[in-house]
Parts: sequence; structure tokens; C-alpha cells
Amino acid sequence: MQKEFTIGIEEEYLLVDKDSLALADTPEGLMEECRKDLGDQVSPELLQCQIEIGSKPCKTVAEAREDLKRLRSTISKHAAKHNLSPVAVSCHPFSDWKNQETTHKERYDQLEIELGDVARRMLSCGMHVHVGIDGDDLRVDLMPQFSYFLPHLLALSASSPYWQGEDTGLASYRLAVMESMPRTGLPPLLHSWGEYKRSTQTLIDLDIIPDPSKIWWDLRPSTHYPTLESRICDVQPRLSHALGLAGLTQSLARFLLRLRDSNLRWREYDRFLIEENRWRAQRYGVNETLIDFGDRTLKPFDKMFEEIIGMIAEDAEALGCLDEVCALRDVVQHGTSADRQRRVWADAPEGQGGEAVVRHLIEEYHADL
Repeated sequence: MQKEFTIGIEEEYLLVDKDSLALADTPEGLMEECRKDLGDQVSPELLQCQIEIGSKPCKTVAEAREDLKRLRSTISKHAAKHNLSPVAVSCHPFSDWKNQETTHKERYDQLEIELGDVARRMLSCGMHVHVGIDGDDLRVDLMPQFSYFLPHLLALSASSPYWQGEDTGLASYRLAVMESMPRTGLPPLLHSWGEYKRSTQTLIDLDIIPDPSKIWWDLRPSTHYPTLESRICDVQPRLSHALGLAGLTQSLARFLLRLRDSNLRWREYDRFLIEENRWRAQRYGVNETLIDFGDRTLKPFDKMFEEIIGMIAEDAEALGCLDEVCALRDVVQHGTSADRQRRVWADAPEGQGGEAVVRHLIEEYHADL
């Protein structure tokens, strides 16, 4: 088995005004200030109220913790000079997407031309976890096996119950926003790097997309790095939960390769069935059952999560992230960010639920820094 499973974490944040608590555009000078300290680890996003960071390639979750703390803290420091604060949440609880300005950059301008309001409506933020996997064919080989676990990661990460001041009834409304885009959702069943290249090259040759970075599946081989990139997760208000999800993603990849080295593999389930679990995770987070395809039952999420920990504990221990993964039991026991946001809204004075949720999100962003 390969010795290292490096990880890289990308997070997208929203900028809010500290007084109104509504979304705010990136002011002139803020991006330059952040780049002076962070270099190319920070960049603008499609909408001017968003900002994106990417960690360095890290060997361990502990190393990723220090880098993410530095990134989150630096952005907060510079945003505060403009009376702004970042929040790590997938959807703002009350601001309207129609009032947001797009970032004028060739890539984003072209996206807006191609997709119209579908692009402008993309007021959502995600968390992407890259795991270093040696070999193109190996990355593609892991995709249909890893896809089984994508709903579990989504359920744990859910942080987007509100949209434009309304409770959507979903734990992750971000996915509903994303699904209006083409080339999203679960990856297709592919069996070789050659098959992946032939499929993507067809769209490139027809000038539909310039390169595979315009393919936004929940799981994909990275376009720029020798990694398998999980894109299913909502972004996490709490740094500790982001690290737990990164460690779980890293451990699952090692677990699947450990099976392979023993001439075993995780069963490749029908995409139709995984889609059902994906929907249940999107709707309920950790508060309902998921389908256990092995014994054909609906299983409470807490029981299913304990079974996953039992499977990957050896791998998490070897990677040095068992504590961070086990700390996700806090999410299973006490709820996701979506659950915490709903509790804050319910406890707020009449008509002030949205503002109370944003204040809560600001506190959570800074709690672990």
C-alpha cells in the first residue's frame, strides 16, 4: 500500500456585514490584503460576497489544522478592518441571491454567459477534500466504491437549512442549488482512466467545456492534482468538524486501498440506490435512517456511523486522525450545523431569527481559532 495519503482542504466562506448581518461584497483592497499574507491560498469566487481558501498539501489532519487555523484567522483579521466577518456556512439564512454581484473574471463571466441565472443563483459554499492517490487508474477504480459513503459524509456535514429567510425543510439546501448546474451529482460508473478521459474529452472536443474542471461531480479525479476530490460536503462553521470530515474522507480512502491490497473491494452499488441515500442525507442530515444495502434495512444513522468507525479505525489510527474522526460523534449525538441553526432561530425573538443565526455562525467560525 502507498505510505502517504496527503490531504488538501478547500473551503468557501460568505462575507457578512457585522451590523446588518446581511451578505456584503468583497470591498476594494480586501483580497489584496489577504493575498499579501496567504498568496495563492486565497481567491475570489463567482459571487463577490464569497471568498475561497485552499490548504497546502498536508500529510496529516494535525498539519491541516494549523494551516486552516491560519487561513481562517487571516481572512477574519482583514475582513474586520472593513467591518465584515467571514462565516463558514453553505447558505446564508436570509440574504437574496438576486441582490448579489458577480465577480468580473474571464472564467466567471463565461460561466454566467453559459448558464444565465443558474450561475447567478449559485449562492452556496462547499468544502472539498483532496486525498492523494497514486495512479490515474487507481483513482478512477476507487470512485464507484467510495461513492457508497458520500451520503454519510453529506449527512454529517449538513449546514444549509435556510434559503432567503425560509426554512427549506432540508438539512442541506446547498445540494438543491448545485443540482441546477450541469455535470453535477454522483459520478457515473467508470472503470478505467481511459474511459474517464474518453468521456470528458468528448465534451472538450465539442467545445462544451474547456477542461474537466467544469465537471462538478460529488466525487472526481482532480484536474490539477494527483488526488481524488470529494465535493459532497457542506462547509463547516466549526473548524473541528471540518477536520473530522477531512480525516474521515482520508481514512475511507485508505480503507478501500487496504481492501484492494488484500484482493478485496467494496461492493459497487447501483447509483439509483446511492441516490436514495443521498436524498435522505440531504433531507434529514443525521436525524433519520439511511439504507444499509448489505442487509436491506433502514438503519439509524448513529448505528451506521459506529459501524463505519469500526471499519476504518485501523486506518484512522495509522493516519493519526482517529481522535478527530471519533469527535464527529458530537455531530451524531447533538446534531449538525443545520440542527444548531434551527435551534437558534427557534429561540430568537419574533422576526429576528435570521440575524440570530448569523451571529451564531460568526461565533462558531471563531470558536476554534
